[in-house]
Amino acid sequence: MPREIEDTAPPAPPATLDVIRANIVLYAALAANVGIAIAKFIAALISGSSSMATEGVHSLVDSGNQILLLHGQKRAARPPDAAHPFGYGRELYFWAFVVAILIFAVGAGVSIYEGIDHIRNPHPIADATLNYIVLGIAFLLEGASWIVAVREFNTGRGKLSWWQAIHRSKDPSGFIVLFEDSAALIGLIIAGLGVWGSDHFDDARIDGAASVAIGIVLGCVAMLLAREAKGLLIGEAADPELIDRLQAVLDAEPNIDAVNHIRTIHTAPKAVFVAISADFADSLPMGEAETLIERLEERMKALSPAITSIYIRPEKRENAFTAP
Repeated sequence: MPREIEDTAPPAPPATLDVIRANIVLYAALAANVGIAIAKFIAALISGSSSMATEGVHSLVDSGNQILLLHGQKRAARPPDAAHPFGYGRELYFWAFVVAILIFAVGAGVSIYEGIDHIRNPHPIADATLNYIVLGIAFLLEGASWIVAVREFNTGRGKLSWWQAIHRSKDPSGFIVLFEDSAALIGLIIAGLGVWGSDHFDDARIDGAASVAIGIVLGCVAMLLAREAKGLLIGEAADPELIDRLQAVLDAEPNIDAVNHIRTIHTAPKAVFVAISADFADSLPMGEAETLIERLEERMKALSPAITSIYIRPEKRENAFTAP
């Protein structure tokens, strides 16, 4: 008969210092973006630069995004209950999707609108020097945040390429901040070129065009993030390597004639539910089958601490639904 490995309660919450370290990327990005947003808005107000105002909105949106992700992590850490027996881990994926929508609707939308308005009604930049100073400071702060994000991301990347690691990542906090910081650095470069072009050629429309370009960059980043967040929200399987190791445990058991299927799903960034259908040997008594299932569960638990629950169903090969 089918068995479940254990209750679905997640492991005990990590210590406070571990929580802070796990969120170091978010805290670093939030601290940088709040200060940068204030400086950009002041510079935009004094100089009248459209691209600087756009960059201010960009940093403000990024700050809000980090707050939402921290909120999502807190909500996702709630223990299982009767209504959600597998916990609330996937709520973090919902907030990641909200972040992608905000980047697209607010960040990209406001940037493009502001840029088009400035092209139609150009206003000369009053003090380009102030903009250069703010952009330079912002680049240093964003660069520091970006370095933190890259280091943390590389820690868990292993031998995977960047894109493979992003696509396989089940924790959106890390790659969202990495994408945001990368877009921010690109946006700062575009804003700097817009300010320089407007000042050098005495054409304020160039500054507006820079705002539109920043909006396009943000739109592309938002679509990439939305695509990744959508996959997590719908439900993604565990890494193929873990599934292969589960298969190997089952293949090594002589009392299992066939493995019908192994299905996995992430119920949180570091929580995996495993469902297995296997054809047990007909000669195996019920009591021995139960002992065998317990032994298999112990071996599978040892493969990864992320495996929080296993469901093994003895089922004849010909009766099993084997479609992926």
